[in-house]
Amino acid sequence: MTFPKTFLAVAGAFAVSIVVSMPAAFAQTPASSASMEGMDMSASSGSQSDSASTKEFQAADHSMMSGMSSVQYTGDADHDFVAHMIPHHQGAVAMAKVELKYGKDAKLRALAKEIIASQDKEIAFMKQWLAAHPQKK
Repeated sequence: MTFPKTFLAVAGAFAVSIVVSMPAAFAQTPASSASMEGMDMSASSGSQSDSASTKEFQAADHSMMSGMSSVQYTGDADHDFVAHMIPHHQGAVAMAKVELKYGKDAKLRALAKEIIASQDKEIAFMKQWLAAHPQKK
Protein backbone atom coordinates (compact mmCIF):
# COMPACT_ATOMS: atom_id res chain seq x y z
CA MET A 1 0.00 0.00 0.00
CA THR A 2 1.40 3.40 -0.95
CA PHE A 3 0.54 6.73 0.65
CA PRO A 4 -0.01 9.88 -1.35
CA LYS A 5 2.88 12.36 -1.17
CA THR A 6 0.64 14.95 0.54
CA PHE A 7 -0.17 12.56 3.37
CA LEU A 8 3.52 11.74 3.87
CA ALA A 9 4.42 15.44 3.84
CA VAL A 10 1.73 16.30 6.41
CA ALA A 11 2.68 13.34 8.62
CA GLY A 12 6.34 14.31 8.39
CA ALA A 13 5.60 17.95 9.28
CA PHE A 14 3.47 16.83 12.21
CA ALA A 15 6.23 14.54 13.50
CA VAL A 16 8.83 17.32 13.20
CA SER A 17 6.56 19.78 15.03
CA ILE A 18 6.13 17.30 17.90
CA VAL A 19 9.87 16.70 18.19
CA VAL A 20 10.62 20.43 18.08
CA SER A 21 7.98 21.31 20.68
CA MET A 22 8.79 18.51 23.16
CA PRO A 23 11.59 20.37 25.02
CA ALA A 24 9.30 23.38 25.54
CA ALA A 25 6.59 21.15 26.94
CA PHE A 26 8.93 19.96 29.66
CA ALA A 27 10.61 23.29 30.35
CA GLN A 28 10.12 24.69 33.82
CA THR A 29 9.40 28.30 34.52
CA PRO A 30 10.87 30.09 37.53
CA ALA A 31 8.91 29.59 40.73
CA SER A 32 6.96 32.51 42.01
CA SER A 33 3.91 32.87 44.12
CA ALA A 34 1.89 33.48 40.96
CA SER A 35 3.12 30.25 39.36
CA MET A 36 2.06 28.34 42.46
CA GLU A 37 -1.54 29.53 42.32
CA GLY A 38 -3.98 26.70 42.69
CA MET A 39 -1.51 24.51 44.54
CA ASP A 40 -2.91 23.93 47.98
CA MET A 41 -0.02 22.65 50.04
CA SER A 42 -2.25 22.30 53.08
CA ALA A 43 -4.80 19.92 51.62
CA SER A 44 -4.56 16.17 51.87
CA SER A 45 -6.98 13.39 51.27
CA GLY A 46 -8.12 10.62 53.50
CA SER A 47 -8.69 10.32 57.20
CA GLN A 48 -4.99 10.77 57.99
CA SER A 49 -5.07 14.49 57.19
CA ASP A 50 -5.12 15.39 60.88
CA SER A 51 -2.16 13.19 61.83
CA ALA A 52 0.83 14.84 63.47
CA SER A 53 3.14 13.83 60.62
CA THR A 54 0.80 15.32 58.02
CA LYS A 55 0.65 18.60 59.91
CA GLU A 56 4.44 18.70 60.16
CA PHE A 57 4.88 17.88 56.45
CA GLN A 58 2.39 20.62 55.59
CA ALA A 59 4.27 23.11 57.76
CA ALA A 60 7.55 22.15 56.07
CA ASP A 61 5.95 22.48 52.61
CA HIS A 62 4.48 25.88 53.46
CA SER A 63 7.75 27.18 54.90
CA MET A 64 9.74 26.00 51.87
CA MET A 65 7.31 27.43 49.32
CA SER A 66 7.06 30.70 51.20
CA GLY A 67 10.84 30.94 51.49
CA MET A 68 11.40 30.25 47.81
CA SER A 69 8.72 32.64 46.57
CA SER A 70 9.82 35.48 48.86
CA VAL A 71 13.31 35.69 47.34
CA GLN A 72 13.50 38.34 44.64
CA TYR A 73 15.16 37.49 41.33
CA THR A 74 18.18 39.64 40.53
CA GLY A 75 19.08 38.61 37.00
CA ASP A 76 22.33 37.10 38.30
CA ALA A 77 21.91 33.36 37.67
CA ASP A 78 24.47 32.34 40.28
CA HIS A 79 22.94 34.50 43.01
CA ASP A 80 19.37 33.55 42.12
CA PHE A 81 20.22 29.84 42.05
CA VAL A 82 21.79 29.87 45.51
CA ALA A 83 19.21 32.22 47.06
CA HIS A 84 16.34 29.98 45.95
CA MET A 85 18.05 26.67 46.67
CA ILE A 86 18.67 27.51 50.33
CA PRO A 87 14.98 27.46 51.32
CA HIS A 88 14.45 24.47 49.02
CA HIS A 89 17.16 22.51 50.84
CA GLN A 90 15.88 23.70 54.22
CA GLY A 91 12.48 22.28 53.25
CA ALA A 92 14.07 18.95 52.34
CA VAL A 93 15.83 18.84 55.71
CA ALA A 94 12.59 19.66 57.54
CA MET A 95 10.73 16.89 55.68
CA ALA A 96 13.55 14.42 56.38
CA LYS A 97 13.28 15.25 60.09
CA VAL A 98 9.55 14.48 59.96
CA GLU A 99 10.38 11.13 58.39
CA LEU A 100 12.83 10.38 61.19
CA LYS A 101 10.29 11.38 63.81
CA TYR A 102 7.36 9.36 62.44
CA GLY A 103 8.61 7.02 59.71
CA LYS A 104 9.08 3.30 60.26
CA ASP A 105 10.78 2.10 57.06
CA ALA A 106 14.50 1.54 57.71
CA LYS A 107 15.57 2.42 54.16
CA LEU A 108 13.59 5.67 54.15
CA ARG A 109 14.95 6.59 57.58
CA ALA A 110 18.49 5.99 56.27
CA LEU A 111 17.70 8.15 53.23
CA ALA A 112 16.36 10.89 55.51
CA LYS A 113 19.62 10.85 57.48
CA GLU A 114 21.62 11.13 54.25
CA ILE A 115 19.44 14.01 53.07
CA ILE A 116 19.95 15.89 56.32
CA ALA A 117 23.73 15.41 56.26
CA SER A 118 24.23 16.32 52.61
CA GLN A 119 21.75 19.17 52.44
CA ASP A 120 23.04 20.77 55.66
CA LYS A 121 26.53 20.83 54.10
CA GLU A 122 25.15 22.32 50.89
CA ILE A 123 23.16 24.95 52.80
CA ALA A 124 26.31 25.97 54.70
CA PHE A 125 28.25 26.20 51.41
CA MET A 126 25.55 28.30 49.75
CA LYS A 127 25.32 30.67 52.72
CA GLN A 128 29.10 31.10 52.64
CA TRP A 129 28.95 31.73 48.90
CA LEU A 130 26.27 34.40 49.35
CA ALA A 131 28.32 36.10 52.07
CA ALA A 132 31.38 36.12 49.79
CA HIS A 133 29.38 37.41 46.81
CA PRO A 134 27.17 40.23 48.06
CA GLN A 135 24.62 41.51 45.58
CA LYS A 136 25.69 44.83 44.09
CA LYS A 137 23.06 47.55 44.12
